[in-house]
This record gives sequence, C-alpha cells and structure tokens, in this order.
Amino acid sequence: MERDGLTAGDLGEFGLIERLTRMLGLPSDERLIAGIGDDAAVWRCGDAFVIATTDTMVAGGHFLPDQAAWRDIGWKALASNVSDIAAMGGAPSFALVTLCVPAETHLDALDELYAGIGECASAYNVTVAGGDVVASPVFTVTIALMGEAMCAADGSPLLLRRSAALPGDGVAVTGPLGGSGGGLRALLEGGGRRSDVHAALVRRHMRPRPRVDAGRAAVTAGVHCGMDISDGLVQDLGHICKASNAGADLAIDRVPIDPSLVAAYPDAARAIAATAGEDYELLLVARDDVLANVSTGLNAPLTIVGQIVEGDARVRVLDAAGKEVALDHAGFDHLKRG
Repeated sequence: MERDGLTAGDLGEFGLIERLTRMLGLPSDERLIAGIGDDAAVWRCGDAFVIATTDTMVAGGHFLPDQAAWRDIGWKALASNVSDIAAMGGAPSFALVTLCVPAETHLDALDELYAGIGECASAYNVTVAGGDVVASPVFTVTIALMGEAMCAADGSPLLLRRSAALPGDGVAVTGPLGGSGGGLRALLEGGGRRSDVHAALVRRHMRPRPRVDAGRAAVTAGVHCGMDISDGLVQDLGHICKASNAGADLAIDRVPIDPSLVAAYPDAARAIAATAGEDYELLLVARDDVLANVSTGLNAPLTIVGQIVEGDARVRVLDAAGKEVALDHAGFDHLKRG
C-alpha cells in the first residue's frame, strides 16, 4: 500500500474516523441498526435493541492527575459513556472497565478511581460486569457500556439519530452550557480552589450529570434527532448538519450559559458556552411542538437556540441582529493541530 505521508494530526479526530471507516467498508449485518457516525452503535438482539459505546480517558490528555481527584476521574470515565447512551435515547445497563496501569501507580489512587466509578454506576443503575488490567507507561481507563433502547408499539426502536434533522426543525438544548469548559480553564490556571464559582466550575467539569431522563423523554415525545454536547455546541450541531445534509442557524445570544461561568469569566463566557466540550447536556432537533412535549415530559424547559435550514451542511452562528459571527474555533478535536 502506497504511503501518503499524512499523520493523524494532519487529519484530526473526525477526519481520521472517516478514513478508518472507509477502510472497513459499509457493514452488511442486517441486525445492525446504527453504526459508525452516531453517539453509540445499536443492534437487534432477539426482540430487544442493544446500545453500545466506549470511551477512553488518558492521564495528561483528558485529566490532570495532580489536580483532579481520582474519585472524580472514575465518575467522569463512566459518566461520559452514560451520556452516549442518553444521546441515543436509551438507558445504560452493563459496563466493562479496562485499565492501562503503570506499575508505580499507588493502590490508593486505584481504590479512589473505582469508588468514583461505583458512585456513578449506582446513580445511573449500571452494573460493572468485568474488564481487563494491563501494564502501560501511561495511565488510561477505558469503559465499554451497554444499554437498552425503548421500543414503539410496533416493536421498532425509539432512537435519537444525527441524520434525522429536517429544515424547519427547531434546535434545543437541555440545560446551561460552558460550565465544564470553565472548569477546565480554572484547573489549567490553577484556580480550582480560588473561589466558590471556580470550584463550582471544576465540579461541573469533573462530575458531569448525563441527561438520561431527557433522552428518554425526547424519544417518548417523538424526537428522532439528537446527540450529546461533548465536543462543543457549534461543532456537535455541525455533526448533525453533516449527517442530515442540512444547514443550521444558531442564535448565539440564546445559548444558555452556566451562571458560575458568567461570574468567573464574564468576557469569555458566551464563546466558551458555544464551543467548549464535555457539558453532556443533550442537543435535540425536532418540530417546535414536539420539543414543547419534551419540556412537558421533563417538567423543565428546553432552550430553543436555533433552527435547521436548507443549504450547505454547516452551522451559521448569528448575533442578535442576525449577522454571522466568526468564532476562533468550533469545538474540541482530540488530534487536530493548531
């Protein structure tokens, strides 16, 4: 095979995913309902539908061991996977945990890590069913999580898919954004203990609360399109646009912002709320009347932040006057340079 000289950093995370997907080709198993391109895979198992996802956290890349509590790292490692199940409209069930552990890792740290995993598992009715431990020069924790989809009266799965947005649909979020991004900034600045608002942001970053309730309320109300906000609102809405072959107008002044973020970083709060990742709120796309039914089911309001439009598969970020706003970046990419 001829080598092209490109590196993973040249492509970025999403370009690399597309390249590797082409290498495998389209799946042919008729049991597969949703594969690469959504928040999780879904396949038929008898009369039920299994939802499956996996995620990895790497020391120095996804968390700072000298600044984050190991118990919080354990919580977040599982919570990020729970959010993927929520983003498909399902309920989590069984997890497998793989640890890559340097030999010098203190057992107290691993005990705390597993205590955090256990706390999250208890909160979201997850059973840790097994896993693996291997030696590694860098600590990583990988969790594979299974879940279950709700079914309609005809036996078909009720799912949120990125490819189901239609022009005229409203774009809504389930809660305030930017808290996790503000928490990461506070950690990097060494300010996680500087004030109550900084500490609140750090908690938001390290102890996310996946919206399983909102995902299930959404599919029950008839929402077919959605995902979780893990890489930033603008970037994640862009994933929906690409999968649905449609555009989106996002009203940046309507984006709900975490109050602690406004208090800690007032000048940067709106940009952080629009582009920072790991809030794990849900991004839901449907007709306005359907979104209103979701609010009724949750007994909590959604915030309408935009609309799906015909045209190029991109997100236009608009100010209050309807003028397009240029952002420094759209969101988080694990590999992209610059």
